[in-house]
Amino acid sequence: MASVTTHAFHPTMLREYDIRGVVGDTLSDKDAYAIGRGFATLVRRAGGRRVAVGYDGRLSSPMLADALVEGIRAAGIDALNVGLGPTPMLYYAASTEEVDGGIQITGSHNPPDYNGFKFVMQGHPFYGADIQRIGEMAAAGDWDSGEGRAQSIDIVDAYVDRLVEGFAGKAFRIGWDAGNGAAGTVIEKLTARLPGEHHLLFTDIDGHFPNHHPDPTEEKNLADLRKLVAEKSLDFGVAFDGDGDRIGAIDGQGRVIWGDQLLQIYAAAVLRDRPGATVIADVKASQALFDRVAELGGKPLMWKTGHSLIKAKMKETGSPLAGEMSGHIFFADRYYGYDDAPYAAVRLIEAATVLGKSVTELRSAMAPMVNTPEMRFQVDEARKFAIVDEVLDRLAASGAQVDRTDGARVLTDDGWWLLRASNTQDVLVARAEAKDEAALARLLAAIDDQLAQSGIARGETVGH
Repeated sequence: MASVTTHAFHPTMLREYDIRGVVGDTLSDKDAYAIGRGFATLVRRAGGRRVAVGYDGRLSSPMLADALVEGIRAAGIDALNVGLGPTPMLYYAASTEEVDGGIQITGSHNPPDYNGFKFVMQGHPFYGADIQRIGEMAAAGDWDSGEGRAQSIDIVDAYVDRLVEGFAGKAFRIGWDAGNGAAGTVIEKLTARLPGEHHLLFTDIDGHFPNHHPDPTEEKNLADLRKLVAEKSLDFGVAFDGDGDRIGAIDGQGRVIWGDQLLQIYAAAVLRDRPGATVIADVKASQALFDRVAELGGKPLMWKTGHSLIKAKMKETGSPLAGEMSGHIFFADRYYGYDDAPYAAVRLIEAATVLGKSVTELRSAMAPMVNTPEMRFQVDEARKFAIVDEVLDRLAASGAQVDRTDGARVLTDDGWWLLRASNTQDVLVARAEAKDEAALARLLAAIDDQLAQSGIARGETVGH
């Protein structure tokens, strides 16, 4: 592809937090080359010399990795290929190897024919306007030229060593479901290093995802793990998404422990060592989490949904711990501040140890709440932000108690409800939480009323 001088991306590909497409339709090796060349040009102009590249287990990932490396080298930058592994392993390489940025090729939890690219630049998240800049540079052919070198290294063992560094947890009996995703090999090596008894599911990395879809935020994808925990009477189970940056969990009774509930457990452990620290969670998180952080003496901070936005806010506030409802958990306490699901699993073992209770007991102690899952429904791309603005205007006129951090989060005597526009898809996202079913029904009616006033109905929930 050395003769390539300009490139146009499909308009759907350049997202808020990453670049994503359908292989053979909106995404090809030419896109990967242009992404590599544009990103490497930015690195070079910032005085950098080397970029790390990693990829997940999707069938298209090796092909895209080859083209990406070719583009990086064509900009006169060296490529360090760390190979097949989870996204946090690439983040680890970007934090510890002598590199000036990193790109992970991953389709995360999307269907098998999807793939994409996540970035880190000189230790900072790379998103929003940065990603749009890649598109502008490609269209203009605004690329540097040169002859960079390529090198491959194996960092799986070094990464696993780091996951267990300073580990101070006791032995538990745990189920692990890798979902045939990119974390499979890491989970095999990690569990061999941990005390206790470990039962593994689907650690073969297979881009066909033959057992279930690798998305632990969908309860149906936890069925195999739940069965394993029940059959073997395990203490708890953990599950991972396709690229290993999101964690799911169930307790010994088979109850799901959602991302914001895991954060309650982590906060109780972290705030022992870091009293008064800021704990960040996204706007979809339970009020019970924010109340619990305050009760533990921490400073709860509600922030916008999106792993890049959360990471940036952590750096700004010096927060040691953050998380999202979706299972992205970020530890800057004794770690690097990025979302790493295998590390979050290690810290769950440690938290149960330090708090002196089983994961099941910790889950049982949480305030009971009645809530909806994340409800996602399709709307016209051109209308999605406008609808949220209309809702905010009406709420302001009515004197409602509204948090505008990311869309509208409305607090009432019944509980709270949320309506926000997705940054990555043509969908609106809604969620509600209340003390009981009757109160929840009133909150849902309030959402439906606002949507109706903007001329739409809450439709069928669509996938991520």
